[in-house]
Formats: sequence, C-alpha cells, structure tokens
Amino acid sequence: MVREFVRRRFGIGLRRSACRTYLHRLGFVLKRPKKRLLKADAAKREAFVREYVALQQEAKVTGARILFVDEAHFYAEADLRAMWVLKGEPALVDSTSPRWGEKASYYSAVCPETGAVEAMPLEGNSSAETSVAFLQQLRATYPGPLFIIWDNGPAHGGDALRAYLATPGLRLRLVRLPAYSPDFNADEAIWSWIREEVTANTCFGTAAKVRDKVDAFFHDIADRAAEVTRRCRTALQASADAVAESPNACHVDPVAA
Repeated sequence: MVREFVRRRFGIGLRRSACRTYLHRLGFVLKRPKKRLLKADAAKREAFVREYVALQQEAKVTGARILFVDEAHFYAEADLRAMWVLKGEPALVDSTSPRWGEKASYYSAVCPETGAVEAMPLEGNSSAETSVAFLQQLRATYPGPLFIIWDNGPAHGGDALRAYLATPGLRLRLVRLPAYSPDFNADEAIWSWIREEVTANTCFGTAAKVRDKVDAFFHDIADRAAEVTRRCRTALQASADAVAESPNACHVDPVAA
C-alpha cells in the first residue's frame, strides 16, 4: 500500500526492502493489530473498575474468592500462528482437514490474585444448565464466599441459573462484566495461553486428541501459579490499582481489547 502511494504521488518505484527501510527510519514498526471495540461504553467500564475495587475490598474483609469465568473452544484443525523458519523457506503446517465440529470445549475459572485455575470439560454447547454445573464445581472446590465475574453470554442466565442462585446459604454472587469488554476478563488470558502453547500450528485431527493435550495443560498449570498471575493481569487490574491509590486516577481505554 505504501509503495503504491509513493508510485502514484511521486512517480517513484520502491522495492519492498527499500520501503521497509524508509518506514523504519520514519519510526514505524509492524504490529499485530488489536480490535477497537467501538460498542464499548467508557462510562460503564469506568464504573465497573470502581465496582471491582469495592469487590476486592469486600473480599479482604469477608475472605471471599474472586474468580473470572469464561468458556472456550479448541478445534482439531490447525490454529495458524507466526512461526520461525529459515529465510526463503515456506511456513507450512500439515493438516488433515478435520470437520469443523471436531473441537474440545471447556469452562475455566481463574483467580488473578493467587494464580489458581479450575476447569471443566464441556460436551456440546454451553447453556444455563452447564453453567450451573460449573458453578457447582467451583462451589465444591472453594467452600468460602465466591464472587464470580463473567460476561453477558446467553449461557450465563436462564431459569436453571436463577433456581441455583436461590439455594439457601449458597454464598455465591454473580457479577456481570460491562458489554464488549473481553480485556477485563482475566480468564481470556488462559485461553490465549493454551492457543499459544498447545494448539498453535498443530492439526490434531480429532476432538479426543485436542482434549488430551488441553487436559494435560490444565493438569500442569497448578505448578505455574506465578506465571498465571503475571499473564492474567488485565487492564481491569491495572485500572483498579490506580483507583485504589487515588480515587481520581482511573483512566480506562474504552475500546482496546
């Protein structure tokens, strides 16, 4: 695009290498873009940061655990990522072209403060019933009060969920993230980590093989708590820390995910 602009404006033909050299001299670098979530509401995001700070303070007093929850799918087809190859050699990944339905699905929950991760395999599609099943698993793992933070997905509501929340003595509170704010969900980092370390550039062929590898990742993650806390520190935690230090210091990017 830059070479075409130079050709049209100045009548000069640049080689690709020369074009890159000039761009670097001008201070440009090549970056993988992130989505700008134009539907994200800056005011609601900022309000949620303050709500999260209040949750953190309440958790310290009550001993509650704050968990971020989400669902994800990992497909048997290769998840293509950048890879290192010798200059001039093609970057190729073998594929058996498995059908789209060959996938392994999971619920996951992460505590950014402790690095604890909990997962549950999911058969079929997520629903209110499967969400209840995962909440029951979390309730069994963590006997104390729980604050569950997740998005507004359709599986995070419904009659089954409302009935479960009416359980006497449940001591479990659901907190909804603001719309179009995946960068606030620490659990997204777990899914990105799996795609980076397990599924990148690998065609497993079958859902069973995908599940074997992802299960092994979740089994080993208990020994990587420090890395979990580092990876799962999101824009939400950074903004919450700023608010905790100074009530007027909250600066939230409303569009970068």
